[in-house]
Amino acid sequence: KAVAAQNMAKRAHRLLEETEEVREADKVAHIRFPAPLPCGHTPIMGENLSKSYGEKLILSSVNIAVDKGSRIVFLGENGSGKTTLLKILAGALNSDSGTLIYDKGTHIGYYAQEHENINNDESLLENVVHVAPDMNDTDVRKILGSFLFTGDAVHKKAKVLSGGEKTRLSLAMLVVSGANVLLLDEPTNNLDPASREKILDALSHYEGAVILVTHDEGAVKALHPDRVFLLPDGDEDLWSDDYLEFLSAL
Repeated sequence: KAVAAQNMAKRAHRLLEETEEVREADKVAHIRFPAPLPCGHTPIMGENLSKSYGEKLILSSVNIAVDKGSRIVFLGENGSGKTTLLKILAGALNSDSGTLIYDKGTHIGYYAQEHENINNDESLLENVVHVAPDMNDTDVRKILGSFLFTGDAVHKKAKVLSGGEKTRLSLAMLVVSGANVLLLDEPTNNLDPASREKILDALSHYEGAVILVTHDEGAVKALHPDRVFLLPDGDEDLWSDDYLEFLSAL
């Protein structure tokens, strides 16, 4: 037992030596979403939405109302249509049938798993300016700095970023957008622990409506959802923490 304990101590010491301490420059700044732009009582209404890929039916006659300030979690097994429905609500994908109605004040912030909102041929600075054209260069740099992009890094082309860096850039673009509805598809994937903690804290204080697709129980808890939307059937229910067990089993 003594030998085993000594071996474990040596291994722990080696692991500690290989672990880089969190540098001050790597700590994410305090992040807050600004007050969302004003909108009507129901920013998004979807009626009888259907979608097929070839002969495979993904969604069939789905009805959904996204009320102002509501917080909804999409739950379902992989392939049940969560991302497809989110894309339709974001206007990034056309439904095969049904009607999608936006309130005239609706302003959507869409976070896609594959970062489709990023223009890879533009710099980080240019990507943010396209979302918030009224922001001056100094304020844009401050926002990017809070997501760990500083100095000349803001002039890098987005295509050279890692997956985690693209996640941070996409979230920075959401923060400056002034959106009153956030549609988030696995927003915590690829984030380091410090960034994840700050983003979830910012999400918990966001005043607009949110629809969340995630396998991250911590993200769901931070959202404090009031409703759950079950796919592929499109059944809706009031949120209960019992659904966390369903999420953990997916």
